[in-house]
Amino acid sequence: MILFGTNPIAWANDDDRSIGADIATTRILDEAGRQIGFDGIENGHRWPDEPEELRALLGSYGLKFISGWYSTELLVRSVEEEIAACQPHLAKLKHNACRVMIVCETSNAIHGDAGRAVNDRPTLSANEMKAFGAKLEAFAAYLAGQGVTLVYHHHMGTIVESPEDIDAFMAATGPHTHLLFDAGHCAFGGGDPEAVLAKHIGRVRHFHAKNIRPAVVAKVRAEGWSFLKGVVEGAFTVPGDQEGGIDFAPLLGQLATAGYGRNEDAWIVIEAEQDPQVRNPLLYQTLGLATLKRLSKEVGLI
Repeated sequence: MILFGTNPIAWANDDDRSIGADIATTRILDEAGRQIGFDGIENGHRWPDEPEELRALLGSYGLKFISGWYSTELLVRSVEEEIAACQPHLAKLKHNACRVMIVCETSNAIHGDAGRAVNDRPTLSANEMKAFGAKLEAFAAYLAGQGVTLVYHHHMGTIVESPEDIDAFMAATGPHTHLLFDAGHCAFGGGDPEAVLAKHIGRVRHFHAKNIRPAVVAKVRAEGWSFLKGVVEGAFTVPGDQEGGIDFAPLLGQLATAGYGRNEDAWIVIEAEQDPQVRNPLLYQTLGLATLKRLSKEVGLI
């Protein structure tokens, strides 16, 4: 079954907490759950850490806890250390019946540094990627034993950003490691979302419906902006925005053909951070959800 979700970064940013700091947590939940009607929401810094408190809070607004970002540091610590470090987050996921853990390596990431151009992001050599992939696969195998699927989030400002990075990463990992496909980060990273999704769709277990504004993305690259400046200036937006550059119908069509959500619950999440003072989250998220539902019906996904 296909479920539609959102992420609180549309209202209150996690990487720069001054963005949306004035927006009440109750407003986020009320708009996402009661007004717009999302099925669930991903993790954010406003939510309680205690698993049952989290479940009860979101449930009171008609929302399920989808999953949430977990920052691995496998480039600088062992698999055993990573397993130990993830236990509080894993407990939160298991208590809330989450199927996936969203993972990204952040030990050398720069997307949260407002003083660094996103163009200067870290990279790995072929051998370094193979070594990293082996460690991540071992971590993913542990999670699989706990009933949780690891989905890796390719992301701007990190070691897995470009389509070539995604290819190398998928080749370096094994059957326990799956992909969180993010249309916006794929396009921002220089990829063709349709081509990249088609290549790796057999291992996609989570989908972020993030759109981009191509003119803003071009300025980020040309003028050496940080990732955070790009966010504030409007690099990202939602499906259905006339300024957006991604056609989601073919992507959703690929998911339908591949049987995404056919035998188990599967999420399509609008993770599209913008400046809420400039672009009202209630209006944009409403547009995004309506667009995804309309297109999903048209292509036979729902």
